[in-house]
Amino acid sequence: MASLGDRVFDEGLTVLSDEANKISITSQEATTYTGGNSTYALGSSTSLSIGSPADRSGGGREVTVSAISDGSVSGTGTATHYAILDTSNSRLLATGSLSASQSVTNGNSFTLASFKIGIPDPS
Repeated sequence: MASLGDRVFDEGLTVLSDEANKISITSQEATTYTGGNSTYALGSSTSLSIGSPADRSGGGREVTVSAISDGSVSGTGTATHYAILDTSNSRLLATGSLSASQSVTNGNSFTLASFKIGIPDPS
């Protein structure tokens, strides 16, 4: 089995910091851009900041998604996941579970704590 160097991981993670321009909170995990941008979206923010790749605890590489403080809720329901999007190219770049589900109501706001997205070293 081959091993990959940090640069290979970094190039994959750099797409997030270079191309992501929107984060949505969603009612379920999105598997497509449309799912993350509209079908399951309950709110969003375009104040997205993602750091450069760095060493990941336990091995591998990761990026940190900065906290979101200005999310705008556009639907009513329970947000369980996030979707990171590249709206310029209609791409879903990353998705995952929120640390805790959150009931949201159209017209309100939301916040998210910072979190990490990583690629582990092969075991």
